[in-house]
Amino acid sequence: MSDSTLSPLPSAGPSDVIARLREALLGASFSADGLLDLLGAPAYAALARSETVPALRATRGDSPLETLVRLFLLQQPVPHARVVDVLPVADCLESGWLTRVGGDEVAATVDVRPYGGLGGEDWFIVSDLGCAVGGAGGIGSAEEGVVLGVGGASTTLSGITVRTPVAAALDLGTGSGIQALHAAQHATRVTATDLNPRALHVTALTLALSGAPAADLREGSLFEPVADETYDLIVSNPPFVISPDARLTYRDGGMGGDDLCRTIVQGAGDRLNEGGYAQFLANWQHVEGEDWQDRLRSWVPRGCDAWIVQREVQDVMQYAELWLRDAGDHRSDPVEYQARYDAWLDEFEARKVKSVGFGWITLRKSGAAQPSVVVEEWPHPVEQPLGETMRAHFARVDYLRAHDDAALLAAHFKLAGEVVQEQVGLPGAEDPEHVVLRQHRGMRRATKVDTVGAGFAGVCDGTLSAGRILDAIAQLVGEDPVLLRDRSPAQIRLLVEQGFLEPAG
Repeated sequence: MSDSTLSPLPSAGPSDVIARLREALLGASFSADGLLDLLGAPAYAALARSETVPALRATRGDSPLETLVRLFLLQQPVPHARVVDVLPVADCLESGWLTRVGGDEVAATVDVRPYGGLGGEDWFIVSDLGCAVGGAGGIGSAEEGVVLGVGGASTTLSGITVRTPVAAALDLGTGSGIQALHAAQHATRVTATDLNPRALHVTALTLALSGAPAADLREGSLFEPVADETYDLIVSNPPFVISPDARLTYRDGGMGGDDLCRTIVQGAGDRLNEGGYAQFLANWQHVEGEDWQDRLRSWVPRGCDAWIVQREVQDVMQYAELWLRDAGDHRSDPVEYQARYDAWLDEFEARKVKSVGFGWITLRKSGAAQPSVVVEEWPHPVEQPLGETMRAHFARVDYLRAHDDAALLAAHFKLAGEVVQEQVGLPGAEDPEHVVLRQHRGMRRATKVDTVGAGFAGVCDGTLSAGRILDAIAQLVGEDPVLLRDRSPAQIRLLVEQGFLEPAG
């Protein structure tokens, strides 16, 4: 791959120049909060939709922050005289962050987007001009080799990632470096790989400009750069798009169908340390005559528990149109557009693909003889970040695996926080048709329970064992306590598995 058609990138050194640039950006409140204050909520939201006119109107003044927004986020040339009071211009020109244009103006050579870390950190994500999602150029690019900025997929993965302290983390296909940047906050050592050497350079810029430790950057495809090394955390927002060719490295996997995602998931098992997590975004095919859940279960490597969540499904025509628009093909010659569209549909037809799913895949290396593999569809709203929800899910898996029905009845439980009960039935009816427990945090699940299940959950405060509570309920409703004890563990197990009940202590 050649970078010849792309703008030269800034130098990753010397570090003192980047440190002064970072200090200048922060000094002008060039941050996520600063942008919101300057632009206002409507213009800020419009910018996230790649609509720049409101932001251009909001930055017609000459304050330092307005200058930086126009320069780095909106990619407009700015008079040299305005910039010299805001940035170390000579250093930025020499190191390549800025370039001279026209007679007396300067322009940015890369997109620099303020980004707020999960702990409130002020970070900056570097990407190619016109390739910051929610920036001046919109989403995607038809040019090979470009490095995109932060999009919805990037923030989704960073939000679901388990953030416990680890010794070694791997960001597979790092792109602009956002996952490596997050991992650097809780990993002693971070390795970041990419097939695109330009992406590795951009990752180095992102980390340095954000004030984060440098990562071990390695060029190559998939797990090749790390050989048989093992990690406590592996994350990847891979080029998961199922396409008829490998035209764009940043999104097209270059393998047939969903083979790239399958290869990454299956390869992660041997590279995880015991107790380690591997977390991915992925697309998968829904093939005629095949259960999509069974397809994904077959991907899970031996010795790993898995939680796979399908968030969205698109028919093949919707899917093709989405990614044709992503690359701007809808603005090309109509004949060429039709040919590309036909190629997508031909590919899907040959593989008997009727739709494509998108979602999250999380593995945890447990070594269990009977691994837990949960594959579910959950298109409903969730509350990010979900990293702790992910960790807690696998902790509950371990708990339930270690407790048979007798142990569950002897155990003490408490109702999870922010769970409410809803009763559904006809107005005036003596008893509800059914009772629903609903979470207001995390996955925001809802599950139907019978009156015994609702009563049991409502009483759980960690004081009494599950068996003692069931005995009291049996006496209250006039039911045989032995029979109630026999039929209740399955419902208790489900409520624990889904996070409505937590083991006390």
